[in-house]
Amino acid sequence: MGTFEERDVARRWSDVADAVPLLLDAQGVVTSWTGDAQRLLGHAAAEAVGARLEGLLTAEDAARVPELVERCRREGGWAGRLTVRRKDGRPVGVVARITSAREHGGPARWLLLLTETVGSPGRDMDRGVLQQIVDRAPIGMAVVDTDLRYVWSNEALARFGGGPPERRLGLRLADVQPGLDSESFEAVMRRVLESGESVVGYEHVGHLRSAPHRETMHMVSVTRLEDERGRPTGVYYTVVDITERHRARQRLALLDRAGEHIGRSLDTMRTAQELADVAVPGFADFVTVDLLESVLRGAEPAPLGPTDALPLRRAGQQSVNTGVPEAVVGIGGAAGYAAGSPPVHALITGASWRGERLDPLAREWATDVLGGREATFLDLGLHSVLVVPIRARGITLGVTTFFRRHRQEPFDEDDLSLAEDLVARAAVWVDNARRYTRERDAALVLQRNLLPNRLAELDAVDVAACYRPADELIGLGGDWYDLIPLSGARVALVVGEVPGHGIDAAAAMGRLRTAVRTLAALDLPPDEVLAHLDDLVARAAREESGEPGESKDRTGAVGSGCVYLVYDPVDGRCAMAAAGHPAPAVVGPDGTVMFVELPQGAPLGAAGPPFESVELSLAEGSTLALHTDGLLAHGEEWALDTGRERLRRALEEEADTLDLRCRAVVDALVPARPFDDVALLMARTRRLGADQVADWDLPRDPAVVAGARKAASRRLAEWGLDELAFTTELVVSELVTNAIRHARGPIRLRLIRERALVCEVFDGGATTPHLRHPRTTDEGGRGLLLVSQFTQRWGTRFVPDGKIIWAEQSLTEPAV
Repeated sequence: MGTFEERDVARRWSDVADAVPLLLDAQGVVTSWTGDAQRLLGHAAAEAVGARLEGLLTAEDAARVPELVERCRREGGWAGRLTVRRKDGRPVGVVARITSAREHGGPARWLLLLTETVGSPGRDMDRGVLQQIVDRAPIGMAVVDTDLRYVWSNEALARFGGGPPERRLGLRLADVQPGLDSESFEAVMRRVLESGESVVGYEHVGHLRSAPHRETMHMVSVTRLEDERGRPTGVYYTVVDITERHRARQRLALLDRAGEHIGRSLDTMRTAQELADVAVPGFADFVTVDLLESVLRGAEPAPLGPTDALPLRRAGQQSVNTGVPEAVVGIGGAAGYAAGSPPVHALITGASWRGERLDPLAREWATDVLGGREATFLDLGLHSVLVVPIRARGITLGVTTFFRRHRQEPFDEDDLSLAEDLVARAAVWVDNARRYTRERDAALVLQRNLLPNRLAELDAVDVAACYRPADELIGLGGDWYDLIPLSGARVALVVGEVPGHGIDAAAAMGRLRTAVRTLAALDLPPDEVLAHLDDLVARAAREESGEPGESKDRTGAVGSGCVYLVYDPVDGRCAMAAAGHPAPAVVGPDGTVMFVELPQGAPLGAAGPPFESVELSLAEGSTLALHTDGLLAHGEEWALDTGRERLRRALEEEADTLDLRCRAVVDALVPARPFDDVALLMARTRRLGADQVADWDLPRDPAVVAGARKAASRRLAEWGLDELAFTTELVVSELVTNAIRHARGPIRLRLIRERALVCEVFDGGATTPHLRHPRTTDEGGRGLLLVSQFTQRWGTRFVPDGKIIWAEQSLTEPAV
């Protein structure tokens, strides 16, 4: 064969699998015809079967047939170039191979393979070259009869198992490869025999002789052979090894599954379990994921040394066996490993380890096994292992161990690379979850310090509160509430919200809550409290925006809402004001619900018009419901009218306690994962009885001071508070004397008995008294100093027609 023919055949070797097969008898008569043969030559099966080979060739090649037949008998076959003549007379150049297809004990017959080619027609090709192409190509080829017994196969098929061609003759696939799933393959061949429809690209699992424990994947194409009547005479099939492509596809599928299922939450334990779940059963049969205890706490793990203790916790595990019987510790339990074992080595060095074949008699690596189990790898059925450290940002977080038991194929280097890639991806999520845990714990500590741990117990109101953040992961938002005791047995109720969620909103909320408490201590009316708060927020925003590189409002308080309410249990009057916040609801003693018509001021820091207060009188037993706007939301929508109607229905429902009622309202209106933070503060009002309050109008005459002291002493005796008589007489004397000397207008003395004894003196003056520290030679100026020394607290609050100076003595705590 010339150089041109060699290059042409080399170029066409990949088409061998597409060759057109024909069966010839000993005289060169066609006995089997296929659809592919009809497409190549144009003759139907009825026309071709029974015809001699010479009739299908050009005249020149037909004259060579006797010579070719003789060479086939002498050499066992022939390969070369022929020119066939189509039915329409057009010559077609083909590469032909003739090989024996004689069955054991049967008559001689020949398999002719024709592959259309380009080149010079009529030129013979060297048989040895074509033989090498067919035998050395990575494509296995075979012909089986209708009983699925081998008639012919090439040498390449032996690489797929089953032995050389001569050993296959007359045998079935199950005979030559008993370990193969021959039933499914033969079912495909039978289906082709019955239907005549070729199967292309059928994937079949097998094992190579050179690696019997390694699973391989083959792509098989099957074509039916027919005689002149179109009856099937056998099957011709080709096999291509696509194992590497199959394994690459499996690796990609595993990594895709990992990307989809790992890291769906910011829970460290759940992320570790997701890693184990993804690897079983597609990659391993038993997987454990152990994390350092510091990782589970959210702390930054320190570098590990050979002598360091390795406190590990089992964070995830999975097995192909129900109940994970291989595990020695449950989820969350302490996981220990013997010193020098591969898991310990991986933790210390940060390097992976592969055990292709474990010593079956070696003890398992785990220590402190529950129940004292002492098992070998043989007992556990584990034969191959990968140990991969969990590392992120150069820090070791834990270790993952992959075992195989049921499958015969041990882990190889490709598997180790895949496991490292899988664990590296999971490590990022584990580290994110660890860092989130640290931030969440810090945020929760902040929240616990910003919101009241417990609401004060007061005679004025019974209170209950419920808070539900929108950020379920962090559990922290910008909504807040507070209960602040005021002078004169009064109480301030406040609910507010800061824009946004998370730790920034919580920090801004904490600053607002502190500011409100400070302003409340000044005993200012609600509208003035909000006015001062508005100034503070606006000023802080201006100061923050003036710093280079800082955001416009780092505090996040601009745009915050707040409602501030003061309730007086003496007369049942309630004053309130709002800044960009929903008005409270009031549930009457009879269960009817009303919403206060409260003028809406601008949000804090928005530079709106002055705030306005509303005052109303509440019947004893009324319940105030102060809430943030998240309680009125329905899904992502917020509508005042519909939200209020839903709130009205929820408030009309009764409960055994106020706390249960508060929680029931939130549960009824707020989903488990709300779109906005929700805070609800409920307060059931009480009135002080007539026997708890005593007051006297006093003329502006210094002579009344003695009478005022005596009147106060008598009332204390009636209340059973004789031990406070001396101090109270001193306070009454000093406060009344100051009012007579320095104030103007009427003077009124009032005593209130609740959890403290309150002494109040009203006058029409507008000046604020100041505590002085007189010198020893001064004749006066010691009155308020004495009051401050003998009482728990004292102060001044202004009312529309004057001021009140008050002092308190606790009835529940020992006097200081």
